[in-house]
Amino acid sequence: MSHEHLLFRRFLSVCSLLILLALPALASTPEASGVASPAPVELVSAAAADDGDHPAPPAWLVIPFVVLLLLIATGPLFFAHHWHHHYPKYAVALGTITGLYYIFVLHSATPVMHAAEEYFSFIALLASLYIASGGILIRMNKKGTPIVNAALLLFGALISNVIGTTGASMLLIRPYMRLNEGRIRPYHIVFFIFTVSNVGGALTPIGDPPLFLGFLRGVPFFWTLVHVWYIWLPTILLIVLVFYFVDRRNQQTSSRELEPGAPSFQITGKKNFAWLALVVICVFIDPNVLAFVPELHFGSVHLPFGIREIIMFAICFLSYRLASQEALRGNDFNFEPIKEVGYLFIGIFLTMQPALELIGGYARENADALGVSTFYWGTGILSGILDNAPTYVSFLSAAMGKFGLSVNELSDVAAFAAGSSDPSTIIYLEAISVAAVFFGALTYIGNGPNFMVKAIAESAGVECPSFFGYMVRYALTILIPIYFVVWVIWFSGWVF
Repeated sequence: MSHEHLLFRRFLSVCSLLILLALPALASTPEASGVASPAPVELVSAAAADDGDHPAPPAWLVIPFVVLLLLIATGPLFFAHHWHHHYPKYAVALGTITGLYYIFVLHSATPVMHAAEEYFSFIALLASLYIASGGILIRMNKKGTPIVNAALLLFGALISNVIGTTGASMLLIRPYMRLNEGRIRPYHIVFFIFTVSNVGGALTPIGDPPLFLGFLRGVPFFWTLVHVWYIWLPTILLIVLVFYFVDRRNQQTSSRELEPGAPSFQITGKKNFAWLALVVICVFIDPNVLAFVPELHFGSVHLPFGIREIIMFAICFLSYRLASQEALRGNDFNFEPIKEVGYLFIGIFLTMQPALELIGGYARENADALGVSTFYWGTGILSGILDNAPTYVSFLSAAMGKFGLSVNELSDVAAFAAGSSDPSTIIYLEAISVAAVFFGALTYIGNGPNFMVKAIAESAGVECPSFFGYMVRYALTILIPIYFVVWVIWFSGWVF
């Protein structure tokens, strides 16, 4: 049995083990039977922002999350060999500490159930897109140049609104790296994450997880396209323009050899586009979207996944087994990146629950004193540190409460988006939506595909910045000034 097959089987075994471990504890607690349906794919259960069935967690319970972030940041730098072999143990152990505290001290399994739903939704989408796109080999008979790279980033930003930031990232990261063979530098990966994996997907609910959560809650499907495009367009152009001038300073030329007479663009494994399309369709296989989709309840047992996740894991298996071997070899496909993401995010989703609850509670309690600027910067900064989807819901709930509306009522959310109760509600939703998507690029863990792109690049031997290096050298020095300009023009009240 090949090493790749063994890793894949181990990964699926871990998923199965998590299911078996979750069921007894969750089925025996009264909170579990009342949890809403599983969260949308790559999306976090919105109920996490509204759960008040147990005491607020103590502030010190955020420590496991902080420790895990520090380990992710310092491990590859200071003890790389040890970290590479033992990171699954650290992630699972820290997540277990948080989960056990909720169950046995706070006597509530609801946050653990939320974390399980979030994890299975997240990993089902990432794994299915990663494996399906791995069977698509895109050959471009060109060499990477600043203008070619900038055009590819803009193209990726556009299609991320059709197949999601995760889908666009998984499809384009490998050909992007091949284009720049011999001249690729860490900044190439960083700007790819900025544009394709984050900011690009701000125009539709398919594009980025927070926006899909808003759609499920009652925000009209085309609301972001209508109300955000004029913020999105100059932002994405400005980021790509910065990239272009940075890339022009790279005097190295691509070492890849062009094939005389070969077409400039070739695709091997086109049948896998059907698997990608099926994954995107699966996003909508949710009881909150399609009423006929059943929830997987068996008496008091509420499974932390749904029909959608089962279909996506099936796509993982079938798209790999039926993939073009030429495409897999050409992509140097292996399961190491999805294995790393799978293990680390077990810990991340569990340990971040206390932080989400504490932040959400503070936002709701102090909503009256918070203005548009606070919602923009608050949603943004926390979307970069925590997952951006639950942060979006927490601040949307607080903003709606400020106007006497409930995030749990479809009609209230629609009124909030339309400004029918108060015209100023529109700018609050714009600020929250823009910040949740844009600021997800601040760290490797702000949005789902960020860490996956990093893992794929490192697996291919491409150097990537460290966790802190990414933040300090790139995110804080490039993105924050651009986002400050966005705030000044549209949300500060100084211009409009």
